[in-house]
Amino acid sequence: MQSDSNRYHKLMNPNMNTLIRFRQLILCALICTTVVFPGTATAGIAAAIPDYDLLDGVLLRGVRNGFVDYDSIRQDPGFKKFVTQIKATDENSLQDIREKLAFYINAYNALAIQGILAGRSPDSAWGRFRFFRTTRYTVHGNRMSLSGLEKTYLKAIGDPRIHFAIVCASISCPRISNRAYQAETVDEDLNAAAARFINDPSRNSFDLGRKTAYVSKIFAWYQQEFETSAGSVQAYLAKFIDDAEIAAALENDEFVLKFEKYDWSLNGSLSETG
Repeated sequence: MQSDSNRYHKLMNPNMNTLIRFRQLILCALICTTVVFPGTATAGIAAAIPDYDLLDGVLLRGVRNGFVDYDSIRQDPGFKKFVTQIKATDENSLQDIREKLAFYINAYNALAIQGILAGRSPDSAWGRFRFFRTTRYTVHGNRMSLSGLEKTYLKAIGDPRIHFAIVCASISCPRISNRAYQAETVDEDLNAAAARFINDPSRNSFDLGRKTAYVSKIFAWYQQEFETSAGSVQAYLAKFIDDAEIAAALENDEFVLKFEKYDWSLNGSLSETG
């Protein structure tokens, strides 16, 4: 039989195999007892792409003809859930351009709404500075402004159609869709958004007789992107205009473009802020 002194010596001076086994048991215990509760996030753990059906329901309930019922959206639990999912999304899960377009357009529009609900407003120069540049949100774990989201992620894709899909909560912006963008149909949806905006006479009008077009300032602000895509702003407009005669004149750059004053007033109703 072993003496008490021998047992003590083995306990205080274990061999290498014993140490390795002990470490394995401790590691197993740590892994097996880690619990992630629904609705919470842990360090280093990110979620997959958000549930766009959540936003789809919010927009169906809170948007009519491009006008937003901000009070309704404030009370909609689906909206809060979607904003939370934007924060926790794993950026690496956005594998292709369609997934990136759908995610960042939906994120931009949801966070613009969030900004209005938080008391921000783009209806003045100072208001626009705060709304677009200094107010920050969490998107796939990164803090960024709406301007940062647009420039770093959306414009980097190189598709000018985004400017007819992202909505800055103002009357002269494109009318917000009452459906969320989905990766599977985003190309068709962006074409529809571009055609809807360009053919909207409250935003763009074309006097064929005088060869004068009164168009949104979006075409001045992002002129270089439209020129890169189609050769000229007029050629880009021609791709989506319904009237064949006007389209033909635009293709030949026959119009003089005049840019309309931008209306920054709210694109909906809101009874209270904050």
